Amino acid sequence: MQRSVIHALEPTELGDNAEVRNLSAALAATDLAVNHYRIPPGEEFPSGLHAHGDQEEVFVVLDGAATFQRLGSERDEAAEIAVEEGEVVRFAPGEYQSGRNAGDGLLAVLALGAPPDSGDVRIPLDCPECGHGYLSPDVSEAGDAGVTLDCPACGAANVPQGCPDCGAEMRVALGEGVETVVRCPDCGGAAESPFES
Repeated sequence: MQRSVIHALEPTELGDNAEVRNLSAALAATDLAVNHYRIPPGEEFPSGLHAHGDQEEVFVVLDGAATFQRLGSERDEAAEIAVEEGEVVRFAPGEYQSGRNAGDGLLAVLALGAPPDSGDVRIPLDCPECGHGYLSPDVSEAGDAGVTLDCPACGAANVPQGCPDCGAEMRVALGEGVETVVRCPDCGGAAESPFES
C-alpha cells in the first residue's frame, strides 16, 4: 500500500496558474497513470483535442465543473458535455477528447489512465503529405521546433507553426459539427492549418 498527500507533491506549472501533480510515482503505481489537475476559470487541460489509441481515460471532477469536447474515433460524431463536481466521465481508447474550465471557480480533477504509458497518441489532423486521418506528436525528433506531428502512414515529420497572432503553440479543437479547427488558447487566434507559415 502507498499513501500520499496530493498538495504535498510538487506541481508542474502549465501556465496561467494551471498545474498538474503526477501522483503515479508517489503511489508507486505501475499499471495506472494518476494525475491531479487544477485549472483556473477560462483555461484548458494542456493537450487540446487528442486520443490515446491504447489508453482508457477517466476524469473525476473533485471541485468545479469541467466541460469536455468529444469526437468519435472515426471523427464522425461530436458532443460537448459538462461534468459537475462529484461526477465521473470515461473516454475509451481511440476516442478524441479535450477539456476546459468553463466555470467561475477553480476546477480540480483527478485523471486516471490505463495503461499508464500511452504509446499511441493521436491528433485529429490529416497528414499534409499523404492525407492519413491522424498525426502523432513526437517531442524527441523536434529539436528546437518543440514538437513534430508525425504521420504513422508515410512517416512525414510535420512541424506545426505557432499562432500567427502571438506565436504561442496552437491546439486542435472542435469547430462546427465534427470539423476540427486550430486555435490559440492564449489569444484566440486561429489558422486553417498548423503547418502554414
